[in-house]
Amino acid sequence: MLTIDEGRRAVTLAREALAAYVERKERITPKGLPPAFSEKAGVFVTLHEDGELRGCIGYPEPVMELGRAIVDSAINAGVNDPRFSRVRPEELSQIEIEVTVLTPPRPYDVRNRDLPDAVKVGKHGLIVKRGMWSGLLLPQVAMEWEFDPEDFLCQTCLKAGLPPDSWIDEETEVLFFEGQVFAEVLPGGEVVEKEMDECE
Repeated sequence: MLTIDEGRRAVTLAREALAAYVERKERITPKGLPPAFSEKAGVFVTLHEDGELRGCIGYPEPVMELGRAIVDSAINAGVNDPRFSRVRPEELSQIEIEVTVLTPPRPYDVRNRDLPDAVKVGKHGLIVKRGMWSGLLLPQVAMEWEFDPEDFLCQTCLKAGLPPDSWIDEETEVLFFEGQVFAEVLPGGEVVEKEMDECE
């Protein structure tokens, strides 16, 4: 778990990385960061513009140091998300940045058909895998769209390119993780930790 000061530093790092790349094609090297940023962790960087999604890319697994993963994810969210055009320099002042630090994904200890009782909306993010197909939705997505557990499972299957009810099949692997979310209140403004309380 990051402290709020570390969370603010994470968002600042993401903004610095995005701006340096968009404006100068420069990939910054993280320096002078707290020790937590040297630990390996999964992370996603999400960009919003005028309340709309503008890019979201990250690392579900803890495959690299958090500092480096934030830099990579911020750049990729800005210029390599296939759903959106590349962020332009003049957009930077209108974009709000959100950093989600993930716990390592792990399987549920129930049979797939019992998953709706195990999924905790507002606390869990989901990963669905089947063969070459894979999809991930962050915990805050379920809250923003007011999904119930079954909706959340179906939407994660759709994100993976699978039929929505694929989660029921025991051949489908469903993993969960938790996320600590730090977000700008306004573009370049104050950073707060989002409450990710479980929705009943």
